[in-house]
Amino acid sequence: MSLPQPAPRTSLVIPAYNEERRIGELFGGIRHFDGELIVVCDGSDRTPRVVEEIAAARPDLAIRCLKFPHRLGKGGGVKSGLLAATAPSIGFFDADGSTPVAEMERLFALLGSADAVIGSRWMEGSDVVVRQDILRRIASRGFNVIIRVLFGLRFTDTQCGAKVFRKEALDAVLPEVVSAGFEFDVELLWRLERAGYTVVEAPIAWRNRGDSRVRSTDMARMLLSLARVRFGAGRGRRS
Repeated sequence: MSLPQPAPRTSLVIPAYNEERRIGELFGGIRHFDGELIVVCDGSDRTPRVVEEIAAARPDLAIRCLKFPHRLGKGGGVKSGLLAATAPSIGFFDADGSTPVAEMERLFALLGSADAVIGSRWMEGSDVVVRQDILRRIASRGFNVIIRVLFGLRFTDTQCGAKVFRKEALDAVLPEVVSAGFEFDVELLWRLERAGYTVVEAPIAWRNRGDSRVRSTDMARMLLSLARVRFGAGRGRRS
């Protein structure tokens, strides 16, 4: 008779849209993780089967595979995983392995003084081993300036795919989040700050893996969606 497993202290969500080629490499780099790993599969390839095979071969890791028959969008996938997580500390990072899992554990450790901690590739102290190309960096910085103007967010890097949160903070704001695309991160951070939660930024070790899913046309859609959120949404603050 097997003993019941203790409840996880941390949950880490991995959005995995058509990631069958890269997901194995990601898990191959995870030697240990003291928590559960929730993989959100909403594509049309073999990612769910690959994840289930990895879970069977790696009993040392607590791996959950959430399968959806339709595309949720980057934000929709992350939100589904966050809602399914049960640990008191919850985070998400990209399936391309740009951020090592050890860095996510370091961000979790910083939650003692904040409700959310987000990684930044632009802060002093960050370790960016392989940078994005110059055009993508210019677009990223321009996007960040617009976000500062629209939302008043002071962060240097809202789009880094490495963020952790206290569950109680997520539970308070996730029902209000409507963004399903790459702009999800901005809306989530904005709603957390509006609700009075503490969000801090920390330098991150990051390596550009290429094959970015963000296209130039996505940038325009992101800004349009965020403008609608900013001027047509937003409910009260936490007392």
